[in-house]
Amino acid sequence: MKKGLLSIILTCVVAIAAAQDTTTIKELQQVIVSASRTQQKRSDAPIAISTISTKTIQDTKANRLDQLLNKVSGVFMVSLSNEQHEMSIRQPMTTKSLFLYLEDGIPIRTTGLYNHNALLEMNMAAAKQIEIIRGPASSLYGAEAVGGAVNIITLTPPPVNTGMVSLQANNNGYKRVDLQAGGTYGKWGLVVSGYYANRHDGPVDYSDFHKTALTFRADYKASDKTTWSNSITYIDYYSDMTGSLDSAHFAQKNYTTPYSFTYRKTTALRIRSGITQQWNDNSQTQVTAMFRDNSVKQNPSYYITNNRTNALLANGQLNNSSFNSYLLVAQHQQQFKWMGSKVIGGISADLSPSTYIARYIQINRDGKGNYTNYQQTDSTLSNYNTGISNLASYVHYEMSPLPGLKLVAALRYDFYHFDFDNHLPASASTGAPSTKQDFTRFTPKAGFTYNYKGIGVYANYSQGYVPPQVSELFNSVKVPYLQPQTFFNYEAGGWFSLLEHKLYADWSVYLMNGANEIISVREDDGTFQNQNAGKTRHRGVEYGITYRPSQQWMFRVSATNAKHTFTDYVEKGADVSGNEMSAAPHFISNTEVMYHPAFIKGFRIGMEWQHLGKYWMDNANTQSYSGFDLVNLRTGYTVGRCEVWVNALNLFNKYYSTFASKSAYGYSYNLGDPREWNVGMAFRMGKK
Repeated sequence: MKKGLLSIILTCVVAIAAAQDTTTIKELQQVIVSASRTQQKRSDAPIAISTISTKTIQDTKANRLDQLLNKVSGVFMVSLSNEQHEMSIRQPMTTKSLFLYLEDGIPIRTTGLYNHNALLEMNMAAAKQIEIIRGPASSLYGAEAVGGAVNIITLTPPPVNTGMVSLQANNNGYKRVDLQAGGTYGKWGLVVSGYYANRHDGPVDYSDFHKTALTFRADYKASDKTTWSNSITYIDYYSDMTGSLDSAHFAQKNYTTPYSFTYRKTTALRIRSGITQQWNDNSQTQVTAMFRDNSVKQNPSYYITNNRTNALLANGQLNNSSFNSYLLVAQHQQQFKWMGSKVIGGISADLSPSTYIARYIQINRDGKGNYTNYQQTDSTLSNYNTGISNLASYVHYEMSPLPGLKLVAALRYDFYHFDFDNHLPASASTGAPSTKQDFTRFTPKAGFTYNYKGIGVYANYSQGYVPPQVSELFNSVKVPYLQPQTFFNYEAGGWFSLLEHKLYADWSVYLMNGANEIISVREDDGTFQNQNAGKTRHRGVEYGITYRPSQQWMFRVSATNAKHTFTDYVEKGADVSGNEMSAAPHFISNTEVMYHPAFIKGFRIGMEWQHLGKYWMDNANTQSYSGFDLVNLRTGYTVGRCEVWVNALNLFNKYYSTFASKSAYGYSYNLGDPREWNVGMAFRMGKK
């Protein structure tokens, strides 16, 4: 990260301040809900938060969430094909439990059972708006909101009867149908949203998938002050698990895979019911209850290992990780006249019994190294239940002692109880002995914002933490003694507009230190044990610029410069302190231009350039991957109730890896999709 970049940004902010008028631009008046769990203006939130609007969602016609999230500075969602993914928000690209995924402010999974593919459990068709918090949000939302949080705001019932159906397909075997319908009937508002996606005979062998996503929401307006909101979301997902390519296959541009039977199957059911009571203009209470039923069944390619004595055999497993959750969240907001003060207090209780079972399978190989089929056995590798209980309370306080100045402080307390019951004899492979373990944590946050004539600055200090996952704490370990990982975040940022508000920019700079990070330490007997002994440092500058010279043109740049390093870290006996973390590009950017010609009403055309910079493939910093550049072209035309679009993704047919790594087993490349011509059409029904 260039040292002069921050000073340049600060200089620009100071220079622009003198040129501002008294009108607040539209972007700063935008209403967000994720920063304080209540509606507020973006300019009042002392955090790095970005919003993907309804219009952006509609114009992008994304068939994966990364095509939307990667438009945001400081965010890179890695596509692992068929909506599978990992994430990078103020962290390297990783599968670690450092990110929180929310639906209408409620986590979609319980803490301790993080899944890096959790966003595939979302219904994209139900998304009205997406808000991304960069940096720790633990004081309000709890564990795993360390690198950041992604909150998908779902569609509310429309005031009149409306509907939409759309069809799309591309040249790489992908097909999808979307449906939305809703209306208001007396005091009831109803809306249903869903889609079915299917991919068959894609460019990579054995890469089929299908997904059904459906959300039904019913809101009852009992009075002007009381609203009862209910929703049901169901996800049924299946995907072949193609695995990654080794260096030889990647160099040869070989789209074959040795895995013909590996898969991932996920089912998720979320039932939510909540009441909002507006007592008066200064007082509001919200109570929400949720039930979750989740299961992930796998025949995972990453657990397949070759037999050391027989080249025609290999070892693998079938596993099933499932949980039920019973969640209650209650929150009250009270405003006061004294200095514009506001207090938000809340409590939550999450009870989540979970089960994990893994059974050994024997796999057959052919002479070419392909895994052809497998036989199930009576051998059980893991079989345990874990009762996860999280009781939490939080308080958030705001005050405005001076015009334009807002001070914010928040504190959260969490109590976690893990009740682990191992149904097998305890060992280093089957898991720890049956035991109970508790974790407690106070998580503070403090900051301020100052706004003056369209210019705003903010700063905050926050802490993030994440307790060890059940698999880290109990599975394949001798003794469970891990503690939560903690992160200490310092950041500052701001926003401004000029040229009569045609130009808008925002920026943030951060320093986050990680402590008690879980590392694998070599024991005297040659085995490895997880320990809290790692320290890391994360530094970066995130910035976005949007220029709208007219109603017809829009130019946008979103980018981040970052550096992620180990300050004290030993990885399986090797000291990598001082090295850069693997999968951590120094520079990521997303640039877009959009044109709505006045002479063709309803037509749009846009070009997007996604850049991912060079990064180390291993923590020893011995091998790097050059990154990639992708260009996407999107066009659409709306006439009356009909809309058609053609999106050319990876327009220049770049051959690349979405994620490249190196380990003791060799090189690994996750193949990116070749050029996709995505063609679709939609028809809207009902009143406009």
